[in-house]
Amino acid sequence: MRILLFLSEVIIPLILFYIVGFGILMKCDVYEDFVKGAKDGLKTVVQILPTLIGLMVAVGVLRASGFLDMLGGQLGRLTGAVGFPAQLVPLTIVKMFSSSAATGLVLDIFKEFGTDSRIGLIASVMMSCTETIFYTVSVYFIAAKVKNTRYTIPGVLLATLAGIAASVWLAGMMTV
Repeated sequence: MRILLFLSEVIIPLILFYIVGFGILMKCDVYEDFVKGAKDGLKTVVQILPTLIGLMVAVGVLRASGFLDMLGGQLGRLTGAVGFPAQLVPLTIVKMFSSSAATGLVLDIFKEFGTDSRIGLIASVMMSCTETIFYTVSVYFIAAKVKNTRYTIPGVLLATLAGIAASVWLAGMMTV
């Protein structure tokens, strides 16, 4: 365990020293390249900012209006039949759009059901097994100027479904 703690403390400085050292060996102007990259990164942030704001506002409106709770109740009837708790349906929907909003929902779940409950465990594992699909796709595809997503959305929805199934299974293994 001590070796893992040691590695986790030194890995980032080692990577930074490696990058700078390699740049110096290749006779690159490391600082100038860093500044150029920072400028490009700032331009990307400015380009994707409207998308980020739109996603955050939309999730906030859906959550505050009660629509997510209503949708969760309706879909929960179906998901309960396959072993997925209805209380986690709103979390599943929100997580596809915003990880920070999903974290707020997870905290609400922890307050209501507890962190060691089956629902709390599923929520915890699900936060790690799933991705913010629409946020990630919109941000990276806009930044890369991709117009045709082709099979991206069906693929990530399938991966999310697998992550949700894994979280239910893993939480079941932890509560046995």
